[in-house]
Amino acid sequence: MLEKISYFFLVFMIYSFLGYICEIICSSIKQKKLVNRGFLCGPYCPIYGVGSLFILFILKSFKEDPVLVFILGAIITSAIEYFTSFILEKIFHNKWWDYSNEKFNIHGRIFLQNTLLFGLGTLVIIYPGDKIITNLLSYLSPSVINIVAIILLFVFIIDFIYSFIIAYNLRNRIIICEELKNEKLAKIPGMLEKILREKVARFKTYPKRLLEAFPNLKNSNAKEFDLMKKIRDKKKIFKKKGKNNPK
Repeated sequence: MLEKISYFFLVFMIYSFLGYICEIICSSIKQKKLVNRGFLCGPYCPIYGVGSLFILFILKSFKEDPVLVFILGAIITSAIEYFTSFILEKIFHNKWWDYSNEKFNIHGRIFLQNTLLFGLGTLVIIYPGDKIITNLLSYLSPSVINIVAIILLFVFIIDFIYSFIIAYNLRNRIIICEELKNEKLAKIPGMLEKILREKVARFKTYPKRLLEAFPNLKNSNAKEFDLMKKIRDKKKIFKKKGKNNPK
């Protein structure tokens, strides 16, 4: 039982890594610079691993019909992307990607071009992909598979917790800035100054890598991030004053 779980976890990690590579290539071409794409810090995108496991578990029985595999694969993977976008938005108070400007999109979470590409990706997973990865893992003994899976699981969990904390802190900063940019509050300099002093004490620089990986986060909250910059500048001033006027 443990060997089977370990095997599928390695399959999950392999496809998560391959998805990460695809994301880097597409994002780097689009942004014209190398981008460390992905929610997590490590070289993997779990959404691709999850999608691949769903495809393997559900669609292998339809292997004799490539057209049906393509259609069902496109639907399943698009549903996973839509659901992931929805959950991330609810948890982190923001849209991590937005396809609203693309043709044939649904709520900006998925759009036709990606759906078709996911369908093609499903064909790759079901036909050459499954056989290649099965052959590669067959070279590893059950004990090695278990050990590698446990090590990767430990790294993955630590990475997930760390990345979740960073993203959640960013969410809180955006909410704080939404409150601070309130027009009525801005008209009361004394109160604003007091709130800034209270918030600045625990206000750290926002994660650069995360924002480069998901530029929509910053683009959809331009005013909030502008205020973050002002708060960070204010923090530097407070620090200088503290050094110049030690107790």
